[in-house]
Amino acid sequence: MELYIKNMVCNRCILVVKQELQKIGLEPLQVSLGTVTLKEKPTDEQLTTFKEQIVTVGFELLDDKKKKLIEQIKTAIIKKVQKEIEEHFSISEYITTTIHKDYAATSRLFSEVEAMTIEQFFILQKIEKVKELLTYNELTLSEISYQLGYNNVGHLSTQFKKITGLTPTNFKMNHPNHRKPIDGLHHGKV
Repeated sequence: MELYIKNMVCNRCILVVKQELQKIGLEPLQVSLGTVTLKEKPTDEQLTTFKEQIVTVGFELLDDKKKKLIEQIKTAIIKKVQKEIEEHFSISEYITTTIHKDYAATSRLFSEVEAMTIEQFFILQKIEKVKELLTYNELTLSEISYQLGYNNVGHLSTQFKKITGLTPTNFKMNHPNHRKPIDGLHHGKV
């Protein structure tokens, strides 16, 4: 049986969900970002308890098919930006290949539910990754630009300033720890 969980964005999230499952006696076959595969179907009581427990740590068990699809899209984008996925497909090709659904319909649904396009969400995720990499101070802006699939530093800088109101250099100098959790990004300034 599969469960879909909203707001899982990192390996620590996977660990927390595994622990919460084990607390109520459920052994997962696999836990990945946004998805849990269980050996056996949980009882209604176990499911209710699990649902209540994960809310306290910032997650949500998804029941609705639309919500599940939206979370799959977000998880796929986060994986791509965090470089668990190395392909340099366009975002529409990547989502179509990953989700196995028509992109136009998926994109419309995402926009209706999230009040932003898939592309806007993708850009917000990339900008947050740029902030992370700038904070670490290990890569040049050119290396960051290449790593995140930008055509050039100018494109990255323009997009960064449009979203944050700062150039990457200004951000690095004035806001070294001004990052947001990637599961909390919304349309607008980040």
